[in-house]
Order: sequence, then C-alpha cells, then structure tokens
Amino acid sequence: MDRLEAMSLLIDVMDAGSFSAAARKRAVPVATLTRKIGQLEQHLGVVLVIRSTRRLVLTDAGQRYLAAARQIIAQVNEVEREAAGEFVEPTGRLVVSAPRMFGRLHVLPIVTDFLQQHEGITVDLQLIDANVDLAAGAADLAVRIGALPDSSLIGTRLGRMRSVIVASPDFLDQYAVPQCPDDLAGLPSIILNIPLAGTTPRLGAGGPSWPAGKARLLVSGAEAAIAAAEAGLGFVQLLHYQAIDALNAGRVRLLLDSFEANPAPVHILHAPLTQLPQKIRRFLDFAGDRLRASLLAIERGN
Repeated sequence: MDRLEAMSLLIDVMDAGSFSAAARKRAVPVATLTRKIGQLEQHLGVVLVIRSTRRLVLTDAGQRYLAAARQIIAQVNEVEREAAGEFVEPTGRLVVSAPRMFGRLHVLPIVTDFLQQHEGITVDLQLIDANVDLAAGAADLAVRIGALPDSSLIGTRLGRMRSVIVASPDFLDQYAVPQCPDDLAGLPSIILNIPLAGTTPRLGAGGPSWPAGKARLLVSGAEAAIAAAEAGLGFVQLLHYQAIDALNAGRVRLLLDSFEANPAPVHILHAPLTQLPQKIRRFLDFAGDRLRASLLAIERGN
C-alpha cells in the first residue's frame, strides 16, 4: 500500500465531501477510492471515516490522522517543488481556487493568457464556492470574497464586492417596488442556498442575514438564481458580479441599494511559505492588476 497516496486520497475525499466527487476529480472508479481508504484503515487498525448515505463523518482518530496527513502532504509537495526547480524557474503544477461563477467569468480568461506566456506551467483551476485549506496545501492560491478570519495566510487586496438585491420589472409591476427592508416581508423570494463566497450578506447595520420573504425557490447556483429572478419568480440577493449582466440589460432592477451593508473585500491568498515558487510569484504579478481592473469595472456597473 502506498501510504502517501492513501493520505492524498483521504484528503481529496473529505475535501470533496463524498467518494463519488473525489473519484470524479481523480478520474478513478469510486470502488478504487473505497478500497484504498479501506486498506489504510485496515493498516492502521482504526476506522477513520464513518460512511452514511448522506454524508461522511470523521472519527476522532480520523480527524487527527487527516490533520497530520495534510501537513505531511504539504511538506512532501514543497520538497518536490524545490527539487523540480520551481524556486528558480516558473514550472510545475499551479493550483488556483476561486468561487465558481467568478472564476469562470474573471479568473479563467486570466489563466488562459497566463498559460500562453508560461509553457512550463500547468494550472489546475478549481472552481468551488467553499474555501479550500491553503495552509494544508489544498491549493497554491485562492481568490476569496468576504472578510478574512484571523489566520497566517498572506493576502493581497484586489478590490471589493457589493451584495445586491434584484427583481425583474414584471415582478415589481405585480408587487410594487420595496422602499425599505420591511417591504420584503411576505414577497416571494429566491434563495441562493450556498455561502456567498464567504460573505454573510446583510441589509444595513443590524439587518437580517437574509432579506425577509416567502421562499419559493432554493438553488445552489448563481446562474439559476438570476435566471429565476429574470423569470419573475421572486427577488434574490446575490453578489454584484453575479447579477451585473442582467442589471445592465434591464432584465432585473436593483432594490434597496441605500440599505446595503459595506462591500466585502476581495483578496488573493497563499500560504506563508518560507520561499514562494516562481510560478506563484509570476501568477500573482500577472493576475493582480487584471483582477483589480475586473472588480473596478463591476463596481462601476460595466
């Protein structure tokens, strides 16, 4: 049994939240992952993961083992990067994490241009709305929208992002334009049923964590949420970039903008490595100004 491989597989399974999701990422059969994690448990003589039809739960031993495995894999990766010359030349695999929709719209074009200039680098662009564990080596860089908790991560400020409430003109013709947050009470609403990229949207100081309303639809993707709003199903709260095309085209209208809380900061983060590989330095230099320009254009409504 390859214990380093088994550690990596365990990390992937827990980060993905299921064996099937990790298998898709690894492009291997689910049965292979299940068998290798089982072999690891048999080797250790303990159960690491409790499987159920709904979720995976780490045992106490599993939590301790996973934390140690993350540190070991991160150390091995750093040693391999140094041996491969990544601290001298921009080469190797660069893992970049970003919120799903923001990454597709604003990070992917930058990655495309970056790869055209750096033939020795391969980018693994992970578009996921959950925050990855940078300190444990789950990614080299991550774009995050929202206030950062106290941590040892190194952040470069890129800009800021509003949280907005929108609804279609037809919806507003039917229900009238809300003049204050209380006017949302009882109105049909659409809920984006995921964390908004690390933010907790609020309507003004001390306001509710989600606008009061009668939930008609819960969705796990911003594209579906804005499409439902355009169809007049209800009002929805989104990050500004998620609604900007529909706003500019007049398919939805902005509501209660005078009650918005302060915009959330946007950063690009990396772990506090003693020495940054050249591939990370190059991408930070390449992407920083472009992402700032994208965020400024969104803020201006372009």
